[in-house]
Amino acid sequence: MKKIGSNYFTIDDLGNLSGKVAILRVDFNIPMDEDFNVTNTARIDRTVPTIKELMSKGVKVVIASHFRRPEGKHDTKFSLQHITYNLEKSLGKRVVFVDDCIGTKVCNAISKMSNDEVLLLENLRFYTEETTNNKAFAAELVKPADVYISDAFATAHRNHASMVAALSLRPSAMGRLMEEEVLALENALSVSTRPLIAVVGGSKVSTKLDLLNNLVQKVDKLVIAGGMAHTFMRASGINTINEANSLVQMNMLEMAENIMQLARDNCCEIILPQDAVIAKEFKPYAEHRTVDVEEIPASGWSLLDVGQKTIAAINACMDNCKTLVWNGPLGVFEMKPFDNATNMIAEHAAKLTAAGKLISVAGGGDTISALENAQVADKFSYISTAGGAFLEWMEGKQLPGVAALKKAM
Repeated sequence: MKKIGSNYFTIDDLGNLSGKVAILRVDFNIPMDEDFNVTNTARIDRTVPTIKELMSKGVKVVIASHFRRPEGKHDTKFSLQHITYNLEKSLGKRVVFVDDCIGTKVCNAISKMSNDEVLLLENLRFYTEETTNNKAFAAELVKPADVYISDAFATAHRNHASMVAALSLRPSAMGRLMEEEVLALENALSVSTRPLIAVVGGSKVSTKLDLLNNLVQKVDKLVIAGGMAHTFMRASGINTINEANSLVQMNMLEMAENIMQLARDNCCEIILPQDAVIAKEFKPYAEHRTVDVEEIPASGWSLLDVGQKTIAAINACMDNCKTLVWNGPLGVFEMKPFDNATNMIAEHAAKLTAAGKLISVAGGGDTISALENAQVADKFSYISTAGGAFLEWMEGKQLPGVAALKKAM
């Protein structure tokens, strides 16, 4: 497995950090309920190792993040103060909150910091300059810092001041979480881990065109699942699939045909459903049955999952592969029993991973929720914390927040 340090700047490149101030850019854009209770701490927990390592090196750690889209307005419902308790609990250290991210308040708070606490800055997006990659704002942000560390891979697709401009103003490096993310994704698409199978789900082809076009040129087998599979099934000749019983996009049929041709040109096998679980209503435990795709009724039933033939075919393909990249569920996993296919295939991937036969990498919000529903999220080789950044990486796009940390080769 290749190492990342030769290609990107990491903490190891920063030398002796004792006594220095580091601004650590993280992504704490985490789910929270209407009472400001954090409902999932994964992004906090995954950043803790970087924070602890820096503290152990004698660094004063100042944490910067955005939270949702306040559009440049100082609004308390978008304040990062709401996550202070959860960060303290995960870190096991005192967290001091500052109700700004630049200026005198921040400098004064840093001067008063003890070595056993961290500083959490207010939401970067309270300033519109953050989202316009404003260099003057970035200069104010890094003003009190000796070094700048980016651990926010989930935001690396954003050309924002804290993700790009700030990195050029101080000695900068990846945090350990970003290092893990980039290494896992680079290795997942490397030629040494073939055959490579990708599972891509989602409701609409139109939202994942770039992803599909890129993957058919890089993977050996591509499972197209979820609602987007309906368009490919119709394009492949299943004429009973229509807008009354599926999520088919009739205006995307030509694009689907083009993707299938591109797959053939690149020796990529596309795997589509062989059978479908159809239901009378869109609700949990609705009346349902399984039929071959050629027997799907033209109306009165909706496609909500795939059946055992498809599950068996996908699992058999995984048996013959070395790497799995997964983005998106196979059915309406939020409703039982229409999570069956996603659960069974996820469980099979986890079993192969545990046996050392498969490298399994997954990312995207719905994907993580689906794997958690299947109770295997902790059994994959790597689960990315990113949504949009994960997708853009898999689409073959250069992420500004990663490119800014790349060494000249």
